[in-house]
Amino acid sequence: MQWLVVLLFISIALWFWFFYRQQKSLPLHQAAPDFNLTDQFGKMHTLEDFRGKWLALYFYPKDDTPGCTKQACGFRDELQELTDLGAQVIGISVDDSNSHAHFAQKFQLQFPLLADTTGAVAKHYHSLIHLGIIKFARRNTFLIDPQGKIARIYHSASAARNANELKNDLLNLQAVIKNNPH
Repeated sequence: MQWLVVLLFISIALWFWFFYRQQKSLPLHQAAPDFNLTDQFGKMHTLEDFRGKWLALYFYPKDDTPGCTKQACGFRDELQELTDLGAQVIGISVDDSNSHAHFAQKFQLQFPLLADTTGAVAKHYHSLIHLGIIKFARRNTFLIDPQGKIARIYHSASAARNANELKNDLLNLQAVIKNNPH
């Protein structure tokens, strides 16, 4: 019986590995897919709301889990510096607005957490994992430029380093743009 459990576990692990390796990605420099989602306060947000600003759009699996908390708190801790660089931060998961509200309040998250309860937006960003009745967002982050185009993609982003990596890339991108305005 133990061998059966081990074999089942190995089969599931191999399936996940294969599944992750076969995922598609959005191309860089294409227009980011639009969204129309509600945040933890019930306010609607669209991609167009952020036109003219840099946007750190990060997908995460589940509110109030260790990795997702680490990632969200990383963005919280870098929020002022990102704002000073002209960037906004948005988190998206398939959890509902009530779950987002508790999560945001518990960890003093001062940026919108959008409820993609159907998973449609995560799917458009190739960031949805759908296993029968279970669905969750993949930990992918997109840096979207002020024109609404994808400037950087962080696949399977590091929960601990994502915010800092994004901030450093944003600094580098802005330096390149400043030095090459055309």
